[in-house]
Amino acid sequence: MGDNSKNEKQPKANQISVKTTPEAKAAAESTERLAHEAKDLRGTLGFLSEKLERLSIDMEKAQLKEYVNLMHRPWQLIWKNFIAGLSRGVGIALGFTFFAATIVYLLQFLGALNLPIVGDYIADIVRIVQRQLEINPY
Repeated sequence: MGDNSKNEKQPKANQISVKTTPEAKAAAESTERLAHEAKDLRGTLGFLSEKLERLSIDMEKAQLKEYVNLMHRPWQLIWKNFIAGLSRGVGIALGFTFFAATIVYLLQFLGALNLPIVGDYIADIVRIVQRQLEINPY
């Protein structure tokens, strides 16, 4: 048993004893700190890269490129707005014509029922509309 206590006190042949100087300790701490900062920077860069990718996808969805192209070509913008306004006007005219024709048809139908008071009023409205159409044919 005495041999074991002697072996514990003496370093083994495989072990290397290194004495660290204050400069070596400072260099090791500096290297460790730089590694930690590099890891933090990689995380931040990954986060920024993800945000930038999401921003570019959102810009594509918003069709920002087409908007900028229209701003650089004012005549194209004017032409598109002219066509859009013309289409909107034709749509409103057709819609109102359909609506008015439906109302006149319903009024004629209600006038044919000969309802008291309401029937006379509706008949007057239908006569006024028919006279107006005879005077100003389109």
